[in-house]
Formats: sequence, structure tokens, C-alpha cells
Amino acid sequence: METVAPLQEIIDVIKASGGDAFKFCYQCGLCDTVCPWNRVRSFSMRRIIREATFGLTDIETEEMWRCTTCGNCPRQCPRGVKIIEAGVSLRRISTEYGVFPAPVSPVKGVAASLLGKGNPLGEDRDKRAGWAEGLGVKPYSEEMELLYFPGCYLCYDPRLKKVARATASILQKAGVSFGILGDQENCCGESIRKTGDEELFKRLARENIKRFVSGGVRRILVSSPHCYHTFKNEYGEFMVNFEVVHIAPYLSELLASGRLELRGEYGKKVTYHDPCYLGRHNGVYEEPRSVLRQVAGLELEEMADRFEDSLCCGGGGGRIWMETVKGERFSDLRLAQALGVGAEVLATSCPYCITHFEESRIALEDSASIEIKDITEIVADAL
Repeated sequence: METVAPLQEIIDVIKASGGDAFKFCYQCGLCDTVCPWNRVRSFSMRRIIREATFGLTDIETEEMWRCTTCGNCPRQCPRGVKIIEAGVSLRRISTEYGVFPAPVSPVKGVAASLLGKGNPLGEDRDKRAGWAEGLGVKPYSEEMELLYFPGCYLCYDPRLKKVARATASILQKAGVSFGILGDQENCCGESIRKTGDEELFKRLARENIKRFVSGGVRRILVSSPHCYHTFKNEYGEFMVNFEVVHIAPYLSELLASGRLELRGEYGKKVTYHDPCYLGRHNGVYEEPRSVLRQVAGLELEEMADRFEDSLCCGGGGGRIWMETVKGERFSDLRLAQALGVGAEVLATSCPYCITHFEESRIALEDSASIEIKDITEIVADAL
């Protein structure tokens, strides 16, 4: 085992990064019992915390990179140990020393792309608004109701562009005055922060905040729970305060106010997956279900792991960019659960979840019959 010397350095970094509560851990192991990794392989967050307590963290293995920051273990901890913060603190040490195990190595390329192009996919800035071509979507101006911030994956990924286009069509149908930043939009920085690159996160955040302030932005609508969490809970560190709303509760708001009416039918059996960063991290559970229940003909069926017990898709904590071997993908388990309740559609409201579920749908036998949909796509079909 190779450790960073002196041993005290690891302990000091964890404390300085907000993970000082790791010292309260008394090794009860409740974190391990709820960790999704233990459904597919042996993994112990308890052991990682214990090693960190003594400064014995091995920075050359993948173990401390496995955490998806799903938020399940902190809510079980009887001692209030900030498990996610402690884990991210350890990753900061690896990032500082430039030590990345092979499955984690793509993070280096992602960081370079974020630094140079403002997105993790290596795409050009001038193509960021390409998803909106032909839709009549305007650049944001101060008199508009809200800024729509689709996020990196909805701007560039061919599958997820459909979600952004569905969202724009819904907003237009509801008469919402909105605009986008286009090539002035940067990644929110949430996932790169969870990999330990604090400086890059701060750079992305400051650039976004500068554009929000200079543009007179007051209300921000997002499609990604990761953008939602970061703007709502982390950008406040920079002494700013924007009203942030995720598309799921905003759809519920539009329907309740009568601005949006669903006239069509969607005659399919649907099950809904709670994304970690929308559900456990931010408490949004009922609104997406309320929206789906208002779609005529839609039959909503719940899976076993739902609400605060939802099974992570595996994409959080920067793992959307890391390699996960076949047989260890949480998304495979989730798809099996959806098929188990007879669902024709697995609906969610997160680009990471959709990406992982689509990959599992292609890879698994007997899963080609199920569709993966964002709730905005279902609503757009029911307009």
C-alpha cells in the first residue's frame, strides 16, 4: 500500500475540506449495509473512513473512487459523519498528486475539456445551442421570466437533445417567456467537484455566476438534478442567490396554474426512477409523480426501491465518466426492477440516469422492449 506522507497530511486535508466529522465514525457499518455497491460486489465505505482516520489511505486503488455520492449512507449514519465530504476530500489529494487509477483516468481528459471548452464532452462552444435549431428559442434577456439552463449533456448528446427540445416545446406551449445562454453557458461544475478538482469547479462556477449577474438572471430552470443541486446549494458559497427550479416541479407548477394543459393520451405502463440528486439530496419526490398521474391513459407502477430508498443509477460522483465493468452496473439492476413490475417505460428526470439506463437497455437481454424516457418527453407527447 502506498500512502501519502506524512500521514497527518491526509487527516488535515479531510478536515480542511469539510470532512472533519469523519472522526465521529465508530465503525457500526450501517453505511455498508445500504451502499448500492454491495449489491454487485464487496465494498466498504466504513473501511475507507477508518483508514482515513489514521491517514492510511491508499491513493492508487479505485476504492475511494467508487462512491457515487448517492446520499444513502449519510442519512443512515447515527453519528452524523459527513461521509460524502470525507470521500471527496480524499479524491482532492489524488487530484493534487495527479494519481488516477486506470478506470478513473478519463477524468483527466474531462478536466481538460471543461477547462478549454466548458463541457466534459470535448464539444465546441459554438455548437452548444445546436439542440435548439429551428425551435425559435431566443437568447436570454433580462425581461424574460426565466433562463433555461439545459446543461452539458442535453446540449451535446444526441439522445438527450430530445429532452431539451421537448422541454422547449412545453415552455412555448405554456406561454413561458424564456431564453438560453447558448455558447455562453458553462458546465455547472458539480461532478468535477465530486472528483476532487475544487479549483476547476470554482472557475466554472465564477464564470457562470458572472454571466448570470451581468445578464440580470433571477430565475433559472434546469433539467439536470446535478445542476439543480449545485446552483441551489453550492453557488451560495460565492455570496449569490438565484431562484433555481428543476423541470419536474416546474411542470407541476405549470399544470396547477392552468398554463399547461394535457389534451393527449399516453396509454402505457410507466414506472418512475427517483434520481439521487433530485430525491435524496433535495427532497423532490411527489412532483414528478403528480405530473405523470395527470397524463391521460398513463398507468403508474412503483418499483421496490423508490423515494428515499431509490437505487442509484451509478452516474453520480463523477462516475458518469469512469469505467464500470459489466456485472457491476447499478443501472442493470434498476432496469431489471422496471421490467419486473411490467413497465413499458422507465421514466426519470436526470440525464445521467437516462444515459446509464439506455446503455443497460442495449446491453441486457429481454430489455429492448422497454423505453427510457424523461418526464418532459412524456408530457410533450401528451400535449
